[in-house]
Amino acid sequence: METKLDPHSATPLYLQLEALLREALASNTWKAGEALPPERALAEQFGVSRLTLRKALERLEAQGLVQRRQGSGTYVAPRLEQPLSTLTGFSEDMRARGLEPTARWLKRGLFTASPEEVLALSLSPGEKVARLERVRSAQGEPMAVERAALPAHLLPHPEQVKESLYAYLESKGLRPVRALQRLRSVAASRQEAELLGLRVGEPVLYIERLSYLADGSVLEFTRSHYRGDRYDFVAELRSNAG
Repeated sequence: METKLDPHSATPLYLQLEALLREALASNTWKAGEALPPERALAEQFGVSRLTLRKALERLEAQGLVQRRQGSGTYVAPRLEQPLSTLTGFSEDMRARGLEPTARWLKRGLFTASPEEVLALSLSPGEKVARLERVRSAQGEPMAVERAALPAHLLPHPEQVKESLYAYLESKGLRPVRALQRLRSVAASRQEAELLGLRVGEPVLYIERLSYLADGSVLEFTRSHYRGDRYDFVAELRSNAG
């Protein structure tokens, strides 16, 4: 890893150091979740004061690249890639990456469908839906706020869903076979910011998903807010050129 800083440059040392550390993080010098060397060792390695090092680390933390834990050290922040071509649930996806998924329930029950849910799920006004709202976490860190709605006749007992909605649906013969997703960047509301540990107004990824059964009927209408500093959504593109 490049460790040379130019003390004669017009760019302050802490900004030079920030750039070097960001490059090291991008090249996987340290893996996600791994601790960086102690501050004393890093300062000696780069030939800077610990104050300069801390200023660089603070900037990297503000960008969501590292996490500083009091009394423990500085760790590489987890950043997850989610392929858009595969239909998986959060729990299944996290376990495939060797991460432990957890959830904190916000709401779970039967409710009268909202106008938006009526339209999305092709219901009649006044019909019931099962709503499942929770904060999804990986390794104990909040990653997303997920709000799912399903026709009540397909999920009459939402309280029976424990961890994985898709695993539960599959046990009932209701595994979705395809889905349509829409993604856009939005500013975190006060509620999303509190639940995800962000500042109000920080960018988050808003995702709407409509999942379908094999017969073409809508199974699930989900709206999620993902932390933009922890999640990348990846799509593979292929050329039609011969």
